[in-house]
Amino acid sequence: MAQRPLMGEHEASRSPTSDRFLLSIVVLGLSHRSAPIDLLESCAVAPHDVPKLLGGLSECDHVSEVVLVSTCNRTEVYAIAEKFHAAFGEIRNVVGQASSVDAAELSEHLYVHHDDDAVHHLLSVAAGLDSVVLGESEILGQVRTSWDTARSEGTAGAVLNLLFRHALETGKRVRTETSIGRHTASVSHAAVDMATRHLGGLTDRDVLVVGAGEMADGMVVALADAGPRSVSIANRTPARAAALAERVGGAVLALDQLPAALSSADLLLTSTGASQVIVDNASVGDVVAQRQGRPLLIVDIALPRDVDPSVGRLDGVTLFDMEDLSAFAAQGRAERSLEVDRVTAIVREEVGRFADVRSARQMAPLITSLRGTVDAIRVAELERHVNGLDDDQRQLLEQFSRALVAKLLHEPTIALRTSAGTARGHRLADSVRDLFDL
Repeated sequence: MAQRPLMGEHEASRSPTSDRFLLSIVVLGLSHRSAPIDLLESCAVAPHDVPKLLGGLSECDHVSEVVLVSTCNRTEVYAIAEKFHAAFGEIRNVVGQASSVDAAELSEHLYVHHDDDAVHHLLSVAAGLDSVVLGESEILGQVRTSWDTARSEGTAGAVLNLLFRHALETGKRVRTETSIGRHTASVSHAAVDMATRHLGGLTDRDVLVVGAGEMADGMVVALADAGPRSVSIANRTPARAAALAERVGGAVLALDQLPAALSSADLLLTSTGASQVIVDNASVGDVVAQRQGRPLLIVDIALPRDVDPSVGRLDGVTLFDMEDLSAFAAQGRAERSLEVDRVTAIVREEVGRFADVRSARQMAPLITSLRGTVDAIRVAELERHVNGLDDDQRQLLEQFSRALVAKLLHEPTIALRTSAGTARGHRLADSVRDLFDL
């Protein structure tokens, strides 16, 4: 799905829906489609930093709910904005300060969607339509983790909880009803596929994997199918590395053993959550001399990058990063792209279903309040006129009054429900609140 360019202030102010930005669903973000890898790297948020950034975003004056989605190819803020332009400026400034990126540079690459467009964007992300690898499945887990973190930090409320639950349901439906997730359907699998194609196979290769998180797990699964000669896994936490190594009969290394391991490896696959480079030019340069001309392929799918980009300029070293993976994945999109129309139709349908559910939930409290207020008036008036009546007469009058109130409220209730989420619905709701002092 192509990114929608950021609206300028003058464009947004001319929008016919700009007066409805109160309590709008808004997403501001940048991804592999809108920003260069250097900027994505600067704006990437490490998992342990997400709670702090969520806290900063939730303190914005015009933001009432917020979820942060930060993956290897996107950083997006989903928020409930009470005033669009004010909220946009606050969110941009918080993200810019956290990443030490100038607001002007950030704005140049940001995209923004609101209301139905924001819902459509998140559902498209969950469906894999906006990924480097079309239809990839890892994004579903990343969306769920982002939502879980926001809930645990108390920054996701009723609207975003409803939205993210719906997004996960949509992502699962897409992968059940279409074939978009078949074959190479994850970034980690694509990384192994790209390396396999470049090396002409892995059966006689020694592979080193750095990291033991979700992406590394996916690469190990793919390696099990590729059948390399040996696999060694290095990670800061040895126990997690051991669990992965066991799946492929591999060895476990400490991070300080990396230089020695690189002297014999044919392929290095890396994806950690480190905030700084863990494979620098000097350490690889020392290894190159020991390799005696044997080529080394490095595939770095971490963001921020694990490997210093200058490593790729060393003799005998080939370095691929997320930009290279994006180009590789584009070559394999043809078969899965046949499913795009079906997936897009599902997403469009689910956007409409979400709007219906949200509108119904928004109007339900008002309808309940209206019925409760009118029924309280009915009961009070009934009590004033039942003195001297026998039980049968009381029951008859009770039935009559209930039926009368139900008929009187039927049409107003239908009108409120069917117009929910529209300008007419807002006017009707305001009128009902004023007329009945709700």
